[in-house]
This record gives sequence, C-alpha cells and structure tokens, in this order.
Amino acid sequence: MKICVINGSPKGKNSVTFQTVLYLRKHFPDSQWAVLHVGQRIRSYEKDLSGALETMKKADLLLFSYPVYTFLAPWQLHRFIELVKESGIDLSGRFATQISTSKHFYDVTAHRYIEQNSQDLGLKCIRGLSADMGDLTTQKGQKEALDFWNFVRYSVRENLYEIPCGAQQDRGGSNTKQPRKTGKKVIVVTNALPEDRALQARIQEFREQFPYETETVNIAQYPFAGGCLGCLKCAVDGTCVYRDNFSEFLRQRIQKADALVYAFTIRDHSMGASFKLYDDRQFCNGHRTVTMGMPVGYLINGDYGSEDNLRMLLEARAEVGHNYLAGAAWDTDGVGRLCQKLCYALENGYVPPQNFYGVGGMKIFRDLIYVMRGMMRADHAFYKKQGFYRDMPHRQAGTILGMTLVGEMLANPKLKAKMGTKMQEGMLAPYRKVLAEK
Repeated sequence: MKICVINGSPKGKNSVTFQTVLYLRKHFPDSQWAVLHVGQRIRSYEKDLSGALETMKKADLLLFSYPVYTFLAPWQLHRFIELVKESGIDLSGRFATQISTSKHFYDVTAHRYIEQNSQDLGLKCIRGLSADMGDLTTQKGQKEALDFWNFVRYSVRENLYEIPCGAQQDRGGSNTKQPRKTGKKVIVVTNALPEDRALQARIQEFREQFPYETETVNIAQYPFAGGCLGCLKCAVDGTCVYRDNFSEFLRQRIQKADALVYAFTIRDHSMGASFKLYDDRQFCNGHRTVTMGMPVGYLINGDYGSEDNLRMLLEARAEVGHNYLAGAAWDTDGVGRLCQKLCYALENGYVPPQNFYGVGGMKIFRDLIYVMRGMMRADHAFYKKQGFYRDMPHRQAGTILGMTLVGEMLANPKLKAKMGTKMQEGMLAPYRKVLAEK
C-alpha cells in the first residue's frame, strides 16, 4: 500500500503527532510511506503545489497528521486543503484517514472537518485515531496505534469506509452471507412495534448475514413499573426503587452479550419513547460503564442521514461507554458493512481511544461523583476500582510542580534564550525513546 502522509503541524518532523506516524512506519515497513510536511512548508506550497499533487495522486491512502488547534486542524493545514481543492485534483477512489493528538478538547470537530473535506475530494474516509498527546509513551497507547493501523489496512482491503451524511449506503463492504461461527453472541435490542415491518426486515437481514449467534430482545414488551424517578437510590446502594427486576434483566439478558446492536425506527428525532424509558432506567449504567470495550452498532429505520442531533447522541453514547461504534445501517444496504465491522471488532478486540465526547463526558461524571462520593457510594466504589480518579488534578503534584518551573523559565528572557531548542528536544525525548526500542 502506498501512503501519503500530510503532516499539518507547523513543527514538521518535530511534531508530537508525527511521532505516531514514525512509529507506524517502523512497524509496517511493507508499505511505501511518502511525507509532505505541509504545515511547515505552507508558504512554498502556495507558490508551487505540483509536487505535492503528484505525490497524492500516486497514493492509495492519504494520512492526515496534525495537532488539534482551537476546535479544528491548524491554519496551515486549512490553507493546504484550500490549495488542493482549488487545484481541481481528482482523488476519487483513494482512501483517507487521520491521526490527531490533543487533550481531547473538541477533537470531534477537527476530525469531522478532515472527513468532510476528504469526502469533497472524492476520498473514501476511514475513521481516524484521536490520541492524547502522551499516549504513544504508554503501552496502552502504542497498542491502540497499532490496532488502529491494522483496522485501516483491513478497511482498505475490504473497501470499508464512512458514508457521507445523506448519501446512500449501498457502497463499500459486502452483503455476502458469511459461514457460521461460534464463540460470540450479539444481542439485538429493539423497541419494534408490530407495524414496524421495515425495521423487522432489517433485523432479520442482520441476523441472516451475521455469522455469530444472535438473540433479539424487544424492550417494548418489558413490564416496566415506571420511568426513572431520579431518586439516586441506585447511586447509593446499586439497587432500584422499583421492584420490576429490570436490573437483573439488564445484567442477565443484555449485558452478558459480546456485542450489542440497537434497532429502532426514528420517531420525533429520537429512538422513541420506549427506548428513552429503557435508557433512563439504565441511569446507574450511565455512571458505571459496565459494558466498556463492547462493540455496538445500530439498525435504523428512517432518514438517519438528516438527523444531526441523533447522530451526535449515538456517537456520544458509545464514546462515554467506551464502546467501539461499528456504525449504523439505515434503509439501504449498510447491513453487510455493519456485520463486517462488528466481526472485526469482536475477533480482534478493537477498542479505539475515546474522543472529546467520551473523555469530557466521563470527566464531568467523575468530578461529580468524587464530590458526592459520600452519598453516591456504589458509583464511587466503581470509579475507584476502575482507576478513573488517577488523573485528577490534585493527584498530579509532580506535573504541576514541573510545569510551574517551566513557566518560570519561559517567563525569564535570559533563561529562555539559553534554553533554545532544548525544551522541544525534551518534549520529544520520550517519543524518541519509544521509536528507538526494538
């Protein structure tokens, strides 16, 4: 595979994000890697873009690499994309993906910006890697980077890519029925009514194509005693004030699955009232993400492509739960693609890092539960066991002290002049150590 790396960082090869690219290049030498340092050389590209265009034309995959600056990619990368579009280049049929590093503050908007512009250029987009700045220095972050690139290679091989909103879903992937397999189980959670024939047909289509065991659970038929009252009893002792056995039903019938697929007809720009009842009664599960690592997907009847808020809701729902969102199939032929992605995630344990929705959402819950831990005892015990409190600011005294010392040096003109490039070299030292390892 021929890869063209479009490095949007103004720091060029000294970019923290670019170190992940170098890490991947080291571990996947069978591919051909060409690099355009567009962030560092944007002025020269404004004068002559021809060389960059030729490199891009030769690639099978464009890999955008950049830090997130104020909600989006840096200005330099914006300008490069403008120049590429103005050139009229035809990149149809090629793939595109991206790697960003940040502290996850609105990385979602940056990634969508790259995806939308890539789709404008006719590129087939594979969902990118949204990494924390320090991820590559950890074993977990290194594994996530390698897992991501293996998924990219699989997606290119199988022609799997994200469908633009409003577009038909009958492109990419395969609807061929796969041989039956054992060892995994998927629960299809639905609120289908008797008149939801299109949705029921979509569920049946999924069950016929998906190679592993499936079971359908219709929550519209569950005898709920009532909706969530917000009494917080579940946060205190882990039990619900209602005695309709929903908690046991949830854990025994649904949460023991290896993957979950939610199936619904869009009603009033939502999943429907019965699904909201189900979600609200899972209130404790919104705090305690007990299905972490489980892949999820959606079978949808309705014009999902035009439902911006619903799409954001489903992505955030998966991100906060730290679930891999395998995608949504709605009204056309997207079921095959969903089956392929679910199978890949199940068989390879694919769980990409959380983005802004997941990291930000869980930190809000974490801070709330920590403050209210005297009352929300069951939640507090879960968060403590999972290690969610480890990165709280008051637990990072060493980092706070180090940043204070760096700040004092930067505020002193003489010390800053003596430091020169040493600060940048110090920032890259941990990454270079990773790259030097065999």
